[in-house]
Amino acid sequence: MGYKVAIVGATGNVGREMLDILAERAFPVSEVVALASQRSIGQEVTFGDKILKTKVLDHYDFSDIDICLMSAGGSVSKEWSPRIGAQGCVVIDNSSAWRYDQDVPLIVPEVNADAVRGFTRKNIIANPNCSTAQLVVALKPLHDAFGIKRVVVSTYQSVSGAGKEGMDELWSQTKGKYVPGQEVAAKKFSKPIAFNVIPQIDVFMEDGFTKEEWKMTVETKKILDPKIKLTATCVRVPVFIGHSEAVNVEFEKPVTADEAREILRRSPGILVVDKREPGGYVTPQEAAGEDATYISRIREDATVENGLAFWCVSDNLRKGAALNAVQIAECLINRGLIKPRAKAA
Repeated sequence: MGYKVAIVGATGNVGREMLDILAERAFPVSEVVALASQRSIGQEVTFGDKILKTKVLDHYDFSDIDICLMSAGGSVSKEWSPRIGAQGCVVIDNSSAWRYDQDVPLIVPEVNADAVRGFTRKNIIANPNCSTAQLVVALKPLHDAFGIKRVVVSTYQSVSGAGKEGMDELWSQTKGKYVPGQEVAAKKFSKPIAFNVIPQIDVFMEDGFTKEEWKMTVETKKILDPKIKLTATCVRVPVFIGHSEAVNVEFEKPVTADEAREILRRSPGILVVDKREPGGYVTPQEAAGEDATYISRIREDATVENGLAFWCVSDNLRKGAALNAVQIAECLINRGLIKPRAKAA
């Protein structure tokens, strides 16, 4: 018996990725419904070998939907997720709207799958920020083995994290560099992104950190361990898909690079590619379209006691968003926490 699944925001980058991943993973669906705003009504999206026409969220009845994958932004989720949840449908939300609500579990299945049981309080489960998701996948096995005291992370985040507008701006500005008179001014980003890096993602807060950096700190504590100290610098780079992170960790216990490498190799969701030679590491280009979180450049940091440094890369549209949401849905099913509401014909 299959589950009836709705995708809210089906025409966006992440919504389309959700549809692809549901098909790729042979998710047990009886029906998939593509939903979007009024301006996207009738627009077509693909699900496997099927073509779906989008319907309008405002007029949709969720009373027979089992799972709603929400990828339409925070304001839409704030308004609609409680309404949908009240109709008995489980909402898995990709925005930041519910991540910091104590009654909403914030889940990365490889890290804290047991916490998913808390969804019954509001029928809402939150997906973490894309940069947080890959980080905690990498940190979890190391924390279990050695106990993390402090993390310093610098991110190199692709423009797809800013949606289609961000990708279009990089493409247009790149072309404009080579066509006289075709220069494109910065609009989505604060400064030109083509051939540049921008040390700001989201708005600035009073302490000088950006909201993206704050998200990484708060979400890591909620998902992994509230005692972990973390500081982040988040940077937008001219890459279309794939977030990279340079991570420095200080542990409670002694750790060697070899020990860390072996532990990470055995851990779910991780692929270690760590050859100490030119090209013996993974870049965003190779990670795009892949499910794994890739770890490279593992080495000991002699400047602190029990220190380790590594490089972490993942497809932000997949593990950072769509894949993680689908994995949460799979977790609910595999643990017997939800059943299809409509009987198969």
